[in-house]
Amino acid sequence: MAIQAAQRALRGIFEPTRRHIRVVFGGETIADSKRAMLLRDSGYDLHYLFPLDDVRMGWLEASDFVEKSAYKGEQTHWTVQVGEHRAENAAWAYPNAPVHDRPDLRGYIGFVWDAMDHWYEEDEEIFVHPRDPYHRVDTIKSKRHIKVVVEGEVVAETERPYLLFETNLPTRYYIPLEDVNPAYLTPTDLHTACPYKGVASYWSINVKGKTYANLVWAYPNPIAEIPKIKGTVAFYNEKLDIYVDGELEERPKTVWS
Repeated sequence: MAIQAAQRALRGIFEPTRRHIRVVFGGETIADSKRAMLLRDSGYDLHYLFPLDDVRMGWLEASDFVEKSAYKGEQTHWTVQVGEHRAENAAWAYPNAPVHDRPDLRGYIGFVWDAMDHWYEEDEEIFVHPRDPYHRVDTIKSKRHIKVVVEGEVVAETERPYLLFETNLPTRYYIPLEDVNPAYLTPTDLHTACPYKGVASYWSINVKGKTYANLVWAYPNPIAEIPKIKGTVAFYNEKLDIYVDGELEERPKTVWS
């Protein structure tokens, strides 16, 4: 029973993906697999691991760099080099990973996500990290009355928001641009990427001589799976007063607080 419980606990931590995964560096496809595994270490720490046969080892140069993990054993590394393009210690593996009640990582290679040029699932490029099959993002049209107040001023108010529900995150209220007072917003140069929504652009809020930097964002061209938020903006619940149906919401505690 104890072994079965451990197996259940590990289920979903290291499992096959049915997606065709490719990694491109320096114009070359260095990993190409329909047998890749999804490794989820903790929280948002996700990786694709490739069978050795699906990695072009000719582009990898063994490194002396070694890291140790009490859970996974020694992590060995390779430097990836294609022509003049070089990424130090950008490939890694656990050749002697302990397997008792733990995922068997032996025979697989992973890559440092940001060190690679491009990642693809099937024929679509993906960003930031693999999309977790157990992570949901639902966008629902609503008639709730949403009001964003900063320093006593109403920055945005609507009765036609889209509510975005995302696993383990606060509800985000996406407000049509027409229902936001542009006099309070100043665009910034900040851009971030989300594997589930796309690339975000940001605004700062300027009220009564005070600036609240990068607390408003939008996805001008969201990925195909989440088109409803196009033409809307969202505000950080963690740092602003947001009223929902006339009631002030408690500010959630998250990594953005």
